Amino acid sequence: MLDKTYRPAEVEAKHYQLWEETGAFRAGQKPSTLPYTIMMPPPNVTGSLHMGHALTFTLQDILTRYYRMRGRDALWQPGTDHAGIATQMVVERQLAAEGKTRHDLGRDSFIERVWQWKGESGGTITRQLRRLGASPDWSRERFTMDEGLSKAVRKVFVDLHKQGLIYRDKRLVNWDPKLHTAISDLEVEQREVQGHMWHFKYPVEGMEGTFITVATTRPETMLGDTAVAVHPEDERYTALVGKNVVLPITGRLIPIVADEYSDPEKGTGAVKITPAHDFNDFEVGRRHNLPMINIFDRDARLNENVPAEYQGMDRFEARKKVVAEMEALGLLEKIDNHTLMQPFGDRSGVVIEPWLTDQWFVDAATLAKPAIEAVETGKTQFVPKHWENTYFEWMRNIQPWCVSRQIWWGHQIPAWYGPDQTPFVELTEEEALAAAEKHYGHKVELTRDPDVLDTWFSSALWPFSTLGWPDKTPELDRYYPTDVLVTGFDIIFFWVARMMMMGLHFMGEVPFKHIYIHALVRDEKGQKMSKSKGNVIDPLDLIEKYGCDALRFTLTALAAQGRDIKLAESRVEGYRNFSTKLWNAARFCQMNECLPQPDFDPAKVKHTVNRWIVGKMAETADRVGEAVEAYRFNDAAGGIYQFTWGTFCDWYLEFAKPIFQGDDAEAKAETRATAAWALDMILHVLHPFMPFITEELWEQMAEQDGVANPRANRLISAEWPKLEGVLDAEADAEMDWVVRLVTAVRAVRSEMNVPPSARFPLYLKDASEVTRKRLDTHRDKIATLARLDRIEVTDEGVPTAGAVQVVVDEATAVLPLGDVIDIAQEKARLTKEIAKLDGEIAKVDKKLGNEAFLAKAKPEVVEEQRERREEWALAKAKLVEALDRLSAA
Repeated sequence: MLDKTYRPAEVEAKHYQLWEETGAFRAGQKPSTLPYTIMMPPPNVTGSLHMGHALTFTLQDILTRYYRMRGRDALWQPGTDHAGIATQMVVERQLAAEGKTRHDLGRDSFIERVWQWKGESGGTITRQLRRLGASPDWSRERFTMDEGLSKAVRKVFVDLHKQGLIYRDKRLVNWDPKLHTAISDLEVEQREVQGHMWHFKYPVEGMEGTFITVATTRPETMLGDTAVAVHPEDERYTALVGKNVVLPITGRLIPIVADEYSDPEKGTGAVKITPAHDFNDFEVGRRHNLPMINIFDRDARLNENVPAEYQGMDRFEARKKVVAEMEALGLLEKIDNHTLMQPFGDRSGVVIEPWLTDQWFVDAATLAKPAIEAVETGKTQFVPKHWENTYFEWMRNIQPWCVSRQIWWGHQIPAWYGPDQTPFVELTEEEALAAAEKHYGHKVELTRDPDVLDTWFSSALWPFSTLGWPDKTPELDRYYPTDVLVTGFDIIFFWVARMMMMGLHFMGEVPFKHIYIHALVRDEKGQKMSKSKGNVIDPLDLIEKYGCDALRFTLTALAAQGRDIKLAESRVEGYRNFSTKLWNAARFCQMNECLPQPDFDPAKVKHTVNRWIVGKMAETADRVGEAVEAYRFNDAAGGIYQFTWGTFCDWYLEFAKPIFQGDDAEAKAETRATAAWALDMILHVLHPFMPFITEELWEQMAEQDGVANPRANRLISAEWPKLEGVLDAEADAEMDWVVRLVTAVRAVRSEMNVPPSARFPLYLKDASEVTRKRLDTHRDKIATLARLDRIEVTDEGVPTAGAVQVVVDEATAVLPLGDVIDIAQEKARLTKEIAKLDGEIAKVDKKLGNEAFLAKAKPEVVEEQRERREEWALAKAKLVEALDRLSAA
């Protein structure tokens, strides 16, 4: 017999161990069936499970478990990312605690130390994924720095270089002055800061008393200005285009150029151009062939390209000095307070500097063309579809991709430099030496490029490198291209787009057929979770408190396409209650000897209530399956939840109770078998969402007479229900009528504050012959479930004074409540409640009609107000309906 209480912690550890030990997650066990492949976005090896992980990995696991049950050869490919900067910082902090730096160890010893850390502590995230119930093929786990993936990375770099698609260039990058490396846009955090806008006057050469005023938030960068730009159609400056201004402090002459980048509507319409320290200015500089003067060193201190008195100064100290000197020269026109978005390194916490430096770049524009075409033609489809617009916007305006990083942990770039700095890009040093000897005509010494590759470079190869490429493996042939990528919108540019480019270039096929973009998990107020706000919810804490299944089901039920998830702990508690409801229903079935019958055929049940539940189960299995396949996860969760809690527990088991307690042996046996079968089907359909409790119940419900009788397979390996030929329209209509009638009476009792113990009659007017027949069959059930004194069918003499009327199909149910409740008092209560809601709705309408509020309030605050109004409007509608019924009484 099932215990009274479900204990998730015991069950979860037990079943996960059994699944792993029996190889339940392994791909390749159904070689004759169609494969189904998902690539796990490799979490950082330094990482630990956060709520975004919990969502994305739950959805991927649902898909994997579902298609595994549908008979597909499911491969969910797991692995972790070496996370270059993040991992290096972890180990550098350890060294700092020992009073050392990586330079004290040297490169080789430092790398050895990182590998040691990875071996000891790098498995935290994968252990936590197991706690979440994730079912990838762990036997195939990969790491972006393992030998196979490293081989793939070297080949891709060398091949792209030989094809002219990787090259070395001097361009602007996001430079982290603390970590001394270029970083990707994803590692740059834009923060709103309160700063200033300084307006400087630049004298026009040869025109005494004539100035052009420019504005800047970074005064120190003026020392690297190489032009002033004005719009070609701005008549204020037409006569000045082609002339020079004298750059204050430096005395350099710089040209006035015409460029559409300058906005005549903004400020003075003239902008200073610093090509070496601003991404937009860099493009202007290229268009006009301007000098690019780099004024910073790697620490963001001013270098030898500025006047002597500024050399060696910190950039922010130099800012103060520039402003003071401009003011002393009479060239500071004004200073405005200004709110700006400033870039910070997400790991170093310092202001990022656009810096001109030699780096390795990928010709992303060329690689992007086939990737754009693949989405345009539908070879790869975004779900929801609107995300393809974001993809196109970025891909059609893609810039060269900087792939070199000035750190030690990562894939070292396979490039060696000769005495004159000519690079030789080859797979091995031996091949590079041979290429250099051929180039120079004699043997030379080469120096290896010290830089490593951006981690996005190796992860861009993930869909095929993990399957054995560049070798032609059976896995590569079978599982590529993959079926779907499940990920967040924030890495469409950084990972999704790059996988598309690399997959098409090296495999000739898209890496995935669908890209499902899920939303963010926010707190219950709709705010983004962050440590600074103190609103971070730890998924492991929720698993400890409510069980893994409750968290998984909560996230799934809230995962509506295109809508962020507002997560409150109370939601998880609610779905824990769903687990309890399921457990209690199974226990009820066990207590009533509802045991699985091996020869049970759902198509052959005779009794109406059993034909009804069989048909409802078939509809639910189909509906849930269709929703999963369409990535409508919330609809899938809602479908099985409503059937389990509502149709099965609240209705079918209630209908079954009198049968279990009756004397009809045949009806009792059929209903017991049907209840056991329906519970089995619920466990099947729920399994992808709530794997632990379903597996436990599946196992325990197989016990008969206290003796374990394990099923042929564990539930994880069972087939998804295929229920054909079991729908019975007549039984469906009959029992749905019973449900509607009882529900209508219960609603009246609730709305009118009828005491639970109160009994009263129900008079059914204008009932058709079909309705009368149904009532004769189910009279006792209806009376019991609706707590009625009696039910009478009549067309005349129905008492109307103090009676409430409810229409159910063609008939009218008349409920005399005058003797049960105080009609006048109830009318007054309802009127008061409606007035209160009217007041709340009016307050919200006032806010939502206020343009100032809409402009200033955060989007999540506005959305919260709209949701409140919707809730209050629905509540009011119910109360108005109840009042109308009473008024007609």
